[in-house]
Amino acid sequence: MGTEQRVIAILGAGGALGGALTRQFSSESPAGLVLSDISAPSLEATIAGLSVDGASIETAVADVSDFQQVEAVVARALERFGRLDVLVSNAGVPSPNGRIHNLTAEDWERAFRVNVMGPVNAIRAAVPAMRTQESGSIILTASVAGLTAWTHASPYCVTKAAVIHLAKVAAVEYASDGIRVNCVCPGTFLSAMHVDLPPAAIDAIAGKHPLGLGMPTDLVGAYSYLASDASRWTTGSAIVVDGGYAAP
Repeated sequence: MGTEQRVIAILGAGGALGGALTRQFSSESPAGLVLSDISAPSLEATIAGLSVDGASIETAVADVSDFQQVEAVVARALERFGRLDVLVSNAGVPSPNGRIHNLTAEDWERAFRVNVMGPVNAIRAAVPAMRTQESGSIILTASVAGLTAWTHASPYCVTKAAVIHLAKVAAVEYASDGIRVNCVCPGTFLSAMHVDLPPAAIDAIAGKHPLGLGMPTDLVGAYSYLASDASRWTTGSAIVVDGGYAAP
């Protein structure tokens, strides 16, 4: 497996999953890593103490809802390393807790700006370079919420369902260019968004996962697979890593 000597860019590299992905890819001796997040402190926390084993790292603060900022991340990869082999679109936002009739237009618009237009912008920015190379892997972070129904979280569920279908459409559109597009659908894993939840709430969430709650490190294998040549015949797929949440 592995992604040795590949140039990899991660959008949404801050936070629990972004940090785990960065550590995983850096351990695989890539030719270069370009790490981006909307939060500079989160990005700094991701790279703090990182052992890169000779890999070069570039960082950039970027808002994925702004195409020009995403394009600038790709441009940095091309300027520094001369190519872009893998782009991971990992930025996302949760929904406010509320039923549909209590959510505002802004609640919906924010979810679409980040959760849908972020991946769209990632594809738009990466495709020109990858078409020139006639190769590339684009990996979108969706969610098991896009395959199931979570009450009081409709913008999140709907936008993640859109990401899953976006990966399918893009996979069909760019297969002839040598570009693969897939997504990963995580179940619930412990992250900063759960810090303020009471133990009873954590237990309730865990109870919906037959294998219990996951950790970010439980997810990185799926991304590593999709970034490598081991997945050369895999495109348009939604790989579910959810501790059994969607099984019943």
